[in-house]
Amino acid sequence: MDLILWRHADAEDARRGDDLGRALTPRGRDQAERMAAWLAPRLPAATRILASPALRCQQTVATLGRPATTVAAIGPGASAEAVLAAAGWPDAGDAVLVVGHQPTLGETAARAMGETGESWSMKKGSVCWLRSGAGAGGAVLHARQSLADL
Repeated sequence: MDLILWRHADAEDARRGDDLGRALTPRGRDQAERMAAWLAPRLPAATRILASPALRCQQTVATLGRPATTVAAIGPGASAEAVLAAAGWPDAGDAVLVVGHQPTLGETAARAMGETGESWSMKKGSVCWLRSGAGAGGAVLHARQSLADL
């Protein structure tokens, strides 16, 4: 199984406590489009796409041009366990792309790699691509892509 974690791109600051309503900034739209251009030709056709209900995640995933399922359980403040459960890690079989938030995605990546209690740094708009079943049944880092590398 491939688990692709995509942190939402740059977003506006929260206004009056409306974290879910934060939209992408113009810079964030550009970031999302650039990463989507990198991801699109690499994603398997059958990739299941899950997105946080936060507007910034919905706008980020929309740049990919593929249908996505909104999953409230992976919204802001979600646990790594909730993300892994929603994705079906490590047994779902097909690729799953999760568009979400930091620090949750960094914690999810670390947990999937067996690093309990750790968190990986993920910059806005970046992707971490993990693959299960490699080696002795563990996970491997397949790709890590930041906007600085595009």
